[in-house]
Amino acid sequence: MSVLPLRLVRRGSLTLGPAFVAAIAYVDPGNIAANTSAGARFGYALLWVVVLASAVAAPMQYLSAKLGGATGRSLPELMRERLGARARLAYWAQAEIVAVATDLAEVIGAAVALHLLFGLPMLPAALAAGALGLLILLCRDRLGARALEALAAGSLVLIGAAFLLGTAIAPPAMADAAAGFIPTLGSGQQVMVAAAIVGATIMPHAIYLHSGLSAECPQPTAELKRQVGRAMVLAGTVNVAMLLFGAGALQGQTDDDFAAVAGAITARLGQGATTAFLVALLLSGLTSTAVGTAAGETIMAGLLHRRISPYLRRILTLLPALVLIALHIPPVTGLLASQMVLSLGILAALVPLVRLTCDRQLMGERVNDRVMRVCAWAIVAAIGVLNVALVLVTLTGL
Repeated sequence: MSVLPLRLVRRGSLTLGPAFVAAIAYVDPGNIAANTSAGARFGYALLWVVVLASAVAAPMQYLSAKLGGATGRSLPELMRERLGARARLAYWAQAEIVAVATDLAEVIGAAVALHLLFGLPMLPAALAAGALGLLILLCRDRLGARALEALAAGSLVLIGAAFLLGTAIAPPAMADAAAGFIPTLGSGQQVMVAAAIVGATIMPHAIYLHSGLSAECPQPTAELKRQVGRAMVLAGTVNVAMLLFGAGALQGQTDDDFAAVAGAITARLGQGATTAFLVALLLSGLTSTAVGTAAGETIMAGLLHRRISPYLRRILTLLPALVLIALHIPPVTGLLASQMVLSLGILAALVPLVRLTCDRQLMGERVNDRVMRVCAWAIVAAIGVLNVALVLVTLTGL
């Protein structure tokens, strides 16, 4: 699994490791739920959202890596220097909520996969997912950051292979898929799913984490663009494959229960495709738990200058998922809700990121040029409009 990523690391391309660690956040269980649900419910109609979200995520990750590399500090550290005590606590609270929402998706996704693969009841499956997450953290602490980088890169490749296999078994209708590139939004449900896709793709916690990782191993601008670009193109391709798989194999499947989804895949494509889908879900959940925990560490250390044991953090962030499972909340409903929370937290990460990378005094010669400034603020504005639409749809019940 890890031959490719380890070979890349040995070539001395240090930032490629952090770029892949950030990129694994873009193919977590929330992405799987949002993208496959979009394909199943609306066919290819939201394909343009996935492509656009993936396209705008890449420059944001580049800015995050550039900020860390140019300043030697993470985004949370820089925000601490610029905020008063109360504002700093408020900013930390919303960032932690984003991290918890992320962990919620990871645990639920991994638990569902264990439940369907091995027949474990959901609550024990969630506890097993938490234990496996702790084991991954232990390996990270014993073997170092390179082990996490290799695991993230290898998992990203395997998850992508699973969905590309599913797409090959159930090829998309090319004419309909091409029409999906035309931007349209219909019902309020489409707006909510579109917001979930954006929240699942432009991950706030990945912005915080990538700046911290890149602060530890800065790279020249040209090399940084190539390295971030490779990781994000791979992550974007996997996200597109998720929606194509949902549209090709699950279209018309409106039941959000993962067991029903797995049953539909088996009926239409066979048991092999179902197993590949569930293994991808399990890998994405387990790997992303370690990334989410690392992001939480970066957020707390940067904003509060405090640290807690990553194992205690893992246990604490496991609790909301256990509560939802105990209340018998449908897993996909919980996943989509967590991604909408992430969508609402994006601006809190992106606005200061763009402002700081436009600060010549802070960034020096690596400050954003005019084209990047225009593109970055346009992305922020577009996400702001989508968030307003999400709030209106939620309040009016359209």
